[in-house]
Amino acid sequence: MILQPFAPEHWPAAAAIYEAGIATGHATFATAAPNWVDWDQAHLPHSRLVAVAADGQVVGWAALSPVSSRCVYGGVAEVSVYVADTARGKGVGRHLLEALIHESEQHNMWTLQAGIFPENEASLRLHAAVGFRQVGRRERIGKMGTQWRDTLLLERRSTIIGLG
Repeated sequence: MILQPFAPEHWPAAAAIYEAGIATGHATFATAAPNWVDWDQAHLPHSRLVAVAADGQVVGWAALSPVSSRCVYGGVAEVSVYVADTARGKGVGRHLLEALIHESEQHNMWTLQAGIFPENEASLRLHAAVGFRQVGRRERIGKMGTQWRDTLLLERRSTIIGLG
């Protein structure tokens, strides 16, 4: 597996991985993957990665989206990381997230955050393994169909950016 910058041609495979995550009911409030243009506009232009298997298949992706348009939050972003069913448990998510952290710091990001459903234990373990900590629980933050859902708010502060 190698990591590459996320390019438009990766979107069909990445969208399929995203759709599989949506189908679990524990990855996102989204009900369908957006088109490329909408996804592209919703994410930062940097810190976008795909994991590509030896056979050329995209097996995971990670990207950042801004948390606010206010300039004071210019170094804060929300993490998205998705791994194909066939690649789960093989370290793909960790490689993506570690590389995303490194790349984010190259772009002066000082805080990365993630909102994760409490039921998504694998994602919680992954984020904890790379230095995220739980800072809160957002109770009944959104509805999924007719059911109110909580999310756990996790964050990772850079150890090299924003220290002064």
